[in-house]
Amino acid sequence: MRKAFKYRLFTNRSQEEALDTMLEQHRRLYNLALRERRDVYETEERSVSYGEQSARFRDTRKVSPSFAALNFSSAQATLGRLDKAFKAFFRRVKAGECPGYPRFKPEGRFRTVEFPSYGDGCRLKDNASSARLYVQHVGHIKVKLHRPIEGRIKTVSVKRMCGKWYVVFSCDLGDAPEATGDGPAVGIDLGLKSFLITSDGASVEPPRYYRKAQKKLRRTQRSLSRKKKGSAQRNKARHRVAKLHEKTANQRRDFHHKQARKLVDAHGLIAHEALNVKGIARTRLAKSTHDAGWAQFVNILAGKAEEAGVRVVAVDPQNTTQACSSCGAMPEVKKTLSDRTHSCSCGYVADRDVNAARNILGLGLSLRDGTQWVAASVSREAVCFS
Repeated sequence: MRKAFKYRLFTNRSQEEALDTMLEQHRRLYNLALRERRDVYETEERSVSYGEQSARFRDTRKVSPSFAALNFSSAQATLGRLDKAFKAFFRRVKAGECPGYPRFKPEGRFRTVEFPSYGDGCRLKDNASSARLYVQHVGHIKVKLHRPIEGRIKTVSVKRMCGKWYVVFSCDLGDAPEATGDGPAVGIDLGLKSFLITSDGASVEPPRYYRKAQKKLRRTQRSLSRKKKGSAQRNKARHRVAKLHEKTANQRRDFHHKQARKLVDAHGLIAHEALNVKGIARTRLAKSTHDAGWAQFVNILAGKAEEAGVRVVAVDPQNTTQACSSCGAMPEVKKTLSDRTHSCSCGYVADRDVNAARNILGLGLSLRDGTQWVAASVSREAVCFS
């Protein structure tokens, strides 16, 4: 099992200049390798492999001082990054999807340098007084270790975001505990009126961080639009907009982590809808959907559950809102978004989202036990696991 640990780096002026230079050289290497692949295919009608480019780079760095200053393993990782992009491109072509040919990286669009082997060009020195990250040709950089690193460090990535530098350690935690799904079970219905509602009726209000930041974002973006392209003032205004977006993203991610942790700590089985987020994001609800960040939340939930040995089940969302969780009957008139109460002929009345969450729980339990889901059994299972 792999887990990433991200920490803030505090650089001085010379270290920041050295990191900027290193990042720029990796960007140049990526673009040169991409241009070589494109040109060779156009002239010789063949593809260039990662092995060819890696061997050629070994000879190039002997005559190029800028490339000679790069750590060889990290340079190979950059070439490998391009190779992955081409493999994904060919996979999409074969699948008949929109292929998306790999793009050249402009300045500001290449942010990460990876060191694939810990200790080769990059290592952490954690003393009692302070922690320092050694980066080849850069020096020892102060690290804020706000939490301990777990497991064995496998790879290190140095990343620039909004003018700040971070280090990401990818660690091997060993085998994850087996997720049996035993213990309290819960179904969650993700939505916009409530971020999520559980099958036992608990509701979490959506924080709407982007909506709250819109007024300030509108002003800074308007200021940015007035600046002359290429000017220093436009660059400063661009950074102000980027920082606001970064703050919103950080708030949303923190909220997702906290809610996921609460669910994982309290349950042994968590069932949720397999939502088509991309499809919903194409509707008039796009802004609210992106503000909620369901896809990120589900990914965070799955990661925390795997680490804790909790089973997460994604169920088909079809008819989970319409069907009655007590008797399984479908309504005579289909419910619309304005219908917030579920009322069935069997006498069961509940909030529509609570009813959906109970249906999701029933589907999740049937997948765990390998049985056919019967709607009338949801209430009994919910009582047993609550």
